Amino acid sequence: MLVVEDQRQLADSIARVLRREGMAVDAAYDGAAALERADVVDYDVVVLDRDLPGVHGDDVCRALVARESPSLVLMLTASGTVAQRVEGLGLGADDYLPKPFAYAELVARVRALGRRNRSATPPVLVHADLRLDPSQRVATRGGNRLPLSPKEFAVLEHLLAGRGRVVSAEELLDRVWDEAADPFTTTVKVTINRLRAKLGDPPLIETVARAGYKISP
Repeated sequence: MLVVEDQRQLADSIARVLRREGMAVDAAYDGAAALERADVVDYDVVVLDRDLPGVHGDDVCRALVARESPSLVLMLTASGTVAQRVEGLGLGADDYLPKPFAYAELVARVRALGRRNRSATPPVLVHADLRLDPSQRVATRGGNRLPLSPKEFAVLEHLLAGRGRVVSAEELLDRVWDEAADPFTTTVKVTINRLRAKLGDPPLIETVARAGYKISP
């Protein structure tokens, strides 16, 4: 996720909330920085303040659309009139949330957009006796609740959303952690090992040599 908001305190607060939900989040405090980041990272969702100084939020949205960016845009603005919402959606935004907003609603909208950007990922992920509900932050196996950390939950969610495809450690690092993560770290391997221990037997996560990880058939 990318949060674009010129009020740094608000931007950092939004980023903290989304990270607590297990999302990988970068932050930009102006439109120019947002476009630079979007040049190198295909974000699932961009949470975009409309009233940015310098490069206006409208121009950021137009640029993302013109580039045919895969990112979906949730536009934030202090103006919540119907006319403003229609105008924002007309620019190419995928959703619109007026300020002030409840963080719970923001998280729900970001999750909904994220599902749309992952080939219609179902709201509840089920594999054998494993059930994972991202909106409720609950994972169970055989009916027993699993005590997963936010990162463990996010890794499991990404693997399940992959529907059996091999997911590289680099992709997990990119999608679950953020730009501050060390690309040479063993964090992914350590998290996978903890996750396997908590999931129990029979094993559900396979290691594919020199490729990554996948959910067992």
